[in-house]
Amino acid sequence: MRTICVVQHTNSEHLGLMEDHFENRTIRFRYVRPFTAGGALPRDGAGFDGLVLLGAAPFGVVTGELMPGMMAELRLAADFLARGKPVIGLSTGAILLAVAAGGGALDTPLQLQAGVARRTVQDALGGHLPAEMPYIQCLRDRPVLPADATVLAMGDDDAPAVFRVRGNCLGFTFHPGLKSAMLEDLIMEFDSMPDDCSVALQQLRLRQPAMAAALSEVMIGIVKITGLMADP
Repeated sequence: MRTICVVQHTNSEHLGLMEDHFENRTIRFRYVRPFTAGGALPRDGAGFDGLVLLGAAPFGVVTGELMPGMMAELRLAADFLARGKPVIGLSTGAILLAVAAGGGALDTPLQLQAGVARRTVQDALGGHLPAEMPYIQCLRDRPVLPADATVLAMGDDDAPAVFRVRGNCLGFTFHPGLKSAMLEDLIMEFDSMPDDCSVALQQLRLRQPAMAAALSEVMIGIVKITGLMADP
């Protein structure tokens, strides 16, 4: 059985709808919470088969209140990359993946918005990325992709929404398994969220069935690209 390390940055965000998809494939996940007492990051990637970096809104990578412990997390991601183990970055996690892989981050204000990721590569995720995928994006700053990255989908702002790097690593500038309860908790957890949160929350409730349907196909592609179902 494969085990992935999942790094949380807030109390509110977790794998969401992705949890069932991993469990159904007997892929275990262990949450680490470096922002809590005794919640230190692993020293390195030994003992894990992959890494998931979750979102961190409203924290930034280059603007606003910077994400606590960011340098240690970048070192952990770099260790997974050096070992050839897959890294999946969601929201802020996608920016961290880009930086760890040799790219960077672009300063952008915190935004909470609905959009559609439009596929740019026909066989993206092994043919399992839908042509259009609705999303709700809660993100400060944006990734600057390394030279070897491939953009798989673009968002409404003409910025990369899904990308692939190092062959087996994937970045999503949104959380494809986001649940309305997660966003509600995030809004309640932080006072610095945008003023129009109620609009995005309503959009999420309307889009949830379509997002869940898209995720079922996307998870097939994620597992295929990352090799998490392959024999150890």
